[in-house]
Amino acid sequence: MIYLNYNNLDAETQERLLQNSKCDVEQQSGDDLKAYAIENHLDYDTLLNEEAIRNLYNYIFVFNI
Repeated sequence: MIYLNYNNLDAETQERLLQNSKCDVEQQSGDDLKAYAIENHLDYDTLLNEEAIRNLYNYIFVFNI
């Protein structure tokens, strides 16, 4: 088994995982993020992107070769 972190992956894989992470974050706390963005006059997409990136570093990537 090979253990990798997000930085060790190619750009295409990183982008795909970022999109998956955005979906996960949106499902888990999308309403809270929207309320926070409105309350603090922040751009929701930027906030979602930051949370998705932060969420990616909680993942452990394991590949069987």
